[in-house]
Amino acid sequence: MNIRFEETKTLKEKPDKNALGFGKYYTDYMFMMDWYEDKGFTDPRIIPYGPIEFDPASLVLHYAQETFEGLKAYKTEEGKILLFRPDMNAKRFQKSNERLCMPVLPVEDFIQAIVELVKKEKDWIPDVAGTSLYIRPFMFAYQPKLGVHAANHYKFLIILSPVGSYYKEGLQPVKIYVEDELVRAVKGGTGFAKCGGNYASSILAQMKAEEMGYSQVLWLDGVEHKYVEEVGTMNAMFVIDGKIITAPLEGSVLPGVTRDSMIQLLKKKGYIVEERKLSIDELIQAAEEGRLTEAFGTGTAAVISPIGMLCYKGNVFFNNNTIGKISQMLYDTLTGIQTGKLEDPFGWTYEIK
Repeated sequence: MNIRFEETKTLKEKPDKNALGFGKYYTDYMFMMDWYEDKGFTDPRIIPYGPIEFDPASLVLHYAQETFEGLKAYKTEEGKILLFRPDMNAKRFQKSNERLCMPVLPVEDFIQAIVELVKKEKDWIPDVAGTSLYIRPFMFAYQPKLGVHAANHYKFLIILSPVGSYYKEGLQPVKIYVEDELVRAVKGGTGFAKCGGNYASSILAQMKAEEMGYSQVLWLDGVEHKYVEEVGTMNAMFVIDGKIITAPLEGSVLPGVTRDSMIQLLKKKGYIVEERKLSIDELIQAAEEGRLTEAFGTGTAAVISPIGMLCYKGNVFFNNNTIGKISQMLYDTLTGIQTGKLEDPFGWTYEIK
């Protein structure tokens, strides 16, 4: 792509690197590109970060045709800039767009757009431990026309945000509420796609959980309300009898980049990983019998979020509500690879030069 550049008139003051939070600050520039039915992708550009003008009849506002991704850029102690498995995000973005009848962006264009924007904003990448530059690519239907159909005009954008920990607790065990009435996704739907509608439908349960003092929601399957699927914005893993169990990818669970990375790390270190259906009754019984020794969520934003308590018809604690050795090992290993502190035997990191 031949990316043009528009310079901003004023640069923002950068926030305190030690008090970033998550998703609170945005850099000076963003990437934008249009897609037209008769032209394809056109006019890739890096422009000053700012509002987008919408026609009130824009299709995305009425029918939610929108997809997004999330990944991070890290600064190493040597000053190198690393991405983590951007090709996986690019391919998942393609799958999401196919499901929602949206344009499929080539992998190389997805990565090039990120690389050029991050290079332009490299001074925004924080270098404090536990921080990174969050990258949010997204696409939406822009055509103004009422009627449920695919649009003839889409916009693809990338925005950047310097971030700290996703959860205010940091790497501390969180309390999880098991949702057994509301449904997030079913096979044949959009559960495997990264689209806004999936997250909008999860907010009610999240609000209910927070009102009761829980940090996140553990979703059960949408048909039988029996099998464990995801934890809010993360995939979920459970250590039972020394084996790591996680829900299979059968269409209702997001194929997480961190999930895949954790599975590969665990197998390399000799652990048995089972991608299978796990009923909530089996999980609670294992916890009550002391066979559930650890549980954690995995995702780009938090990396690892240890779970110390489950609420399902009563609270169940495990591992003394502390971080388990497997959770800690996975967090240390993956963040070590991502930040260049540890060797990358998988070839996952992508250096921006």
